[in-house]
Amino acid sequence: MKVDKTVDNVDNSEGSEELSIRRRRKPYKNPYKQRINQTIRPLTKFIMLIGEYKHSLDPKKRMAIPAKFRKEIGKKAVITRGLDQCLFVYPLKEWEKVAEKLSELPTGQADTRNFVRNMFSGATDVDVDALGRVLIPDYLKKFAGLKDKAVVVGVYKRLEIWNEENWENYKERVEKQTDTLAEKLGEIGVY
Repeated sequence: MKVDKTVDNVDNSEGSEELSIRRRRKPYKNPYKQRINQTIRPLTKFIMLIGEYKHSLDPKKRMAIPAKFRKEIGKKAVITRGLDQCLFVYPLKEWEKVAEKLSELPTGQADTRNFVRNMFSGATDVDVDALGRVLIPDYLKKFAGLKDKAVVVGVYKRLEIWNEENWENYKERVEKQTDTLAEKLGEIGVY
């Protein structure tokens, strides 16, 4: 135990000064805990949404976000038209990053202008209710061909909502190309 001796001046009523020494303990700092926290904390800052889950849409067009994703999605999210006829669901903070990048694309090129317009015009912010459900607007439901059942897919920092049949067809097609895709990614040093 480390002891820190502190000298205090004590003024008593007779005008004389008396010195008092008191012992004060220094708080114990665990050096290993600090190293562990430095290692773990950066990992908790990243959002990672992964997995595939089948869900139903209720008659009011609400769909439950899988329980595993609710913490990362939070109380508000943004749903927009995605690629391959699915919907993209972004946590609000992640959407802000995506929107910033999209807004920086050149408007002079028709392709980028059309893509940005499609993403922003299709976007809507939604509240996640106490049961983890979100309301999917009719125009997005129609775009993705959603009926009674849907597949929710975690894609790192976003979710995708697919029509069940479209997802199965897409997955079957892509799984046949996995080796070729891995080779192409290897050529550019990604995989």
